[in-house]
Amino acid sequence: MTQARAQTKVYIEPYGCSANLADAEIIAGLLLDAGYTITQSPSEADLNIIVTCTVKDPTYHRMVTRLKALTALGKPMIVAGCMPKTSKETILHINQRASLLGPNSIDRVREVAERTLKGERVEELTETYNKLLQPRLLRNPVVGVVQIASGCLSACSFCQVKIARGRLKSFDEALILEEIVRLVKRGCREIWLTSQDNGCYGKDRGSSLADLLDKIAKLDGCFKVRVGMMNPTHIIDDIFRIVDVLREERFFKFLHIPMQSGCNDVLSHMKRGYTRDDFIRIVNEARRMIPAVTLSTDVIVGYPTEREECFKETMSLLQQVKPDVVNISRFSPRPGTRAALLPQLPPSVVKQRSATLHNLVKLISLERNRCWLGWRGEALVDEGVKGAKVARNPYYKPILLYDGVELGSYVEVEVKNVTAACLRGVLCQ
Repeated sequence: MTQARAQTKVYIEPYGCSANLADAEIIAGLLLDAGYTITQSPSEADLNIIVTCTVKDPTYHRMVTRLKALTALGKPMIVAGCMPKTSKETILHINQRASLLGPNSIDRVREVAERTLKGERVEELTETYNKLLQPRLLRNPVVGVVQIASGCLSACSFCQVKIARGRLKSFDEALILEEIVRLVKRGCREIWLTSQDNGCYGKDRGSSLADLLDKIAKLDGCFKVRVGMMNPTHIIDDIFRIVDVLREERFFKFLHIPMQSGCNDVLSHMKRGYTRDDFIRIVNEARRMIPAVTLSTDVIVGYPTEREECFKETMSLLQQVKPDVVNISRFSPRPGTRAALLPQLPPSVVKQRSATLHNLVKLISLERNRCWLGWRGEALVDEGVKGAKVARNPYYKPILLYDGVELGSYVEVEVKNVTAACLRGVLCQ
């Protein structure tokens, strides 16, 4: 390490999904390993790196705002994440000197940083996929995010994932297991398995998500695992095996399965590959095996072909399955997708439907959380928020604690109150 490099400060600003946050940790780890200093101030940095997301219009516009703000500082800049693949022209319109680092090229960041600091403009979009067993600077010392794949097998009409991340590339099981062991040895007590779609893991390798989970269940160590998002179309035939493994103590009893719409016509136009009944069948099977399983789902409101009766079908499906968590997104046309070419619904209609959906979801979430009033048991403290700590029970329900507890500790708690967003608890005496 040269003295000059040790004095070079790098600022990293990540946005988006858990995969992006993991990428940012790896970028920071690689640069630290190369001798750079990580700073929390973009104005003090010699090099600014922004890890971008373009999944929705509001996020995209925030990226544009941040790119302009960082460019105004006059420092060398690297744009990483999804924008180099989805919105290259936008980046270069804002900053002609910005270097680009693709989402599957993050292991090249040291070379890109060195050349960018010398005044070169670099484009590194090679797909090397080296995301496991890399140096990492953990943002949360208790939570380790492990990417099990990149890209996906779907072709949804509204989504830019294929543009940004390409087709499915499942990572080697042995490397995933080694990464988990490595993070647990560093002190992580909670492991997140993430990708653009965990449900299709292994389908390009003659394996499956259930096979991987079964191996993770057999690892030694004191840690819990949260399995991230799985699209219904890729788990319909394997839901029994997946949920059967989730019954092991090693795993949080938590499922994130996007429904997106309750209308078969809309689902078909979205190219989602499943029906309303398929989604219901998956949820019913999961709850048959784990009755109190926490279900998180996603809904897009205002898709271009969503008629009023389609919206009502989405409402009725939510009322039927009663998810614990619903992530609502107003449809926004993403460049390069088929849905962007369709006539759009009036913004006023989308806004009204979104408000109606939020009101319904708040009632459902509160109803689900009330079932936990009086619950007593063990929970893992995994993050701090505004003077409190969040502990997760075996069903990944967030329990807000104001007692003095340490990150990474297991505590006995009792749920005393609930809101639509969380449970509120106290330590058991």
